[in-house]
Amino acid sequence: MLEHIMAIHHEKAFENELCATLEAGGWLYSPTAAGYDKQRALFPDDVYAWLQQTQPEEWAKVVKPTASAAEQEKAKQQLLDRLVATLDLPLDAGGGTLNVLRGGFKKTPASFAMCAFKPATSLNRTATSRYEAVRLRVMRQVYYSTKNGNSIDLVLFVNGLPVATIELKTENTQTLGEAIAQYKQNRDPKGEPLLGFGNRCLVHFAVSDDRVAMTTKLAGKATHFLPFDRGNDGRSGNPLNPGGAASEYLWTEVLQLDAWLHILGKLLHLDKRTQTDPITGTVTKTTTLLFPRYHQWELVTRLLETARAEGPGQRYLVQHSAGSGKTNSISWLAHGLATLHDADDRKVFDTVIVVTDRTVLDDQLQKAISQIEGVDGTVATINADEVRKAGENVTSKSALLAKELLSGKLIVIVTLQTFPFALEAIRENSGLTDKRFAIIADEAHSSQTGEAAKKLKEVLTADERAAVDDGGEFDTEAVLAEQMAARADSPTCRSSPSPRRPRRRPSSCSGGRTPTASRARSTSTRCSRRSRRATSSTC
Repeated sequence: MLEHIMAIHHEKAFENELCATLEAGGWLYSPTAAGYDKQRALFPDDVYAWLQQTQPEEWAKVVKPTASAAEQEKAKQQLLDRLVATLDLPLDAGGGTLNVLRGGFKKTPASFAMCAFKPATSLNRTATSRYEAVRLRVMRQVYYSTKNGNSIDLVLFVNGLPVATIELKTENTQTLGEAIAQYKQNRDPKGEPLLGFGNRCLVHFAVSDDRVAMTTKLAGKATHFLPFDRGNDGRSGNPLNPGGAASEYLWTEVLQLDAWLHILGKLLHLDKRTQTDPITGTVTKTTTLLFPRYHQWELVTRLLETARAEGPGQRYLVQHSAGSGKTNSISWLAHGLATLHDADDRKVFDTVIVVTDRTVLDDQLQKAISQIEGVDGTVATINADEVRKAGENVTSKSALLAKELLSGKLIVIVTLQTFPFALEAIRENSGLTDKRFAIIADEAHSSQTGEAAKKLKEVLTADERAAVDDGGEFDTEAVLAEQMAARADSPTCRSSPSPRRPRRRPSSCSGGRTPTASRARSTSTRCSRRSRRATSSTC
């Protein structure tokens, strides 16, 4: 009994600290669940306040100012019912919180936006004002169920829509494992609107003062949690924090207002896949809600902040351990760089060029960016098939590249073999001389014994090729830089000096990359500066 009382005491103090930090950072704070609508799984007051403040004309179409108080209340309830009906649609059909936050909903004769994300520039005052009006709320002890007396420690809302839950435990009395067990054993999503996959909350955090884990789908005992830790000097977990909880980065960094809305607006997305059993022919469709893990969020955030401050002309190295979601990181980073503006509201890069040999990256980029932007056609792929599809006026990869770059395509994907054509197009086309490009080189999947490596080795000298053949290693990025120097005499795409060349090594060749964590941990990403003299930015 005493242990239970102590656990409650420590947990309350933990909640107090988290909530006080969020409130000081601009979140609204509800110490109780007063006003929460458990049947609809909404906080109606914030829904109303957001719509009235940001869209008064649309609001007046539904809740008529001349109507009686009773008629207005009926109209507001009908509006909530329509919002719930949209949220409860299948995710593939435009339902769910993420779709509604980004695309809004309709209540005849009005159309409503349910969120505004930070505009790329400060030039549009209306867009900035709407973003500043977004209502983020943290609510404690939410009795969410109509079937039992269960409560969740914390629920996070955006404009009245629940987007996350948090279960807190203190290592003095309970562990992270107990928070995870609580979700698996006592948070059955069946018949609970708040806990349904994607239709209300988008992520669920299990938090102790030492560790953090998260999942985007509750499924009873089958629920799968992923670590949301920072990593501890190449190991799992978090480093000690002399000034507080080791897990406080969750509420001091990730849940900081701008950072949290950036995740919801630009990173989180649905991954839809179709698989066919080669033996039975059975088709299986799966939908996964992809929420960035901490190392992915940190990578994208840090590189975007640095590129915004330093502009083109830098080179950076990212070391991303195997199995830790590098494809998603590249997708998020490419989109972020493609829409990045500096402090003076100038676009930092005209186009992002992604160099990769993986078709999965092409497909994933197309789908992820289509969800974020709400439109198709922002990603172009340069290969022989696309040249054939382009028509009679485009007869080569160079011509297709020039066409896409001149059109201002946000992202262009090329293979290692095609990369020289990109440089040639930049060098030869006068319309591209004033353009600025970011280059993301995906190196980890490029074998030094494959066709891609053979193409790259063409720029090596005879002695250097001999060194590689004798067991030496060569740096793919350095060779890409050599190609930039050799083929693109352009102020938008210069090489950095003294790139690393092959050196003799007794063991087998590698790509010159040392993973920062093993596959089992797979939570580490390291960023470091490579050179500061190139005038295109290379990651």
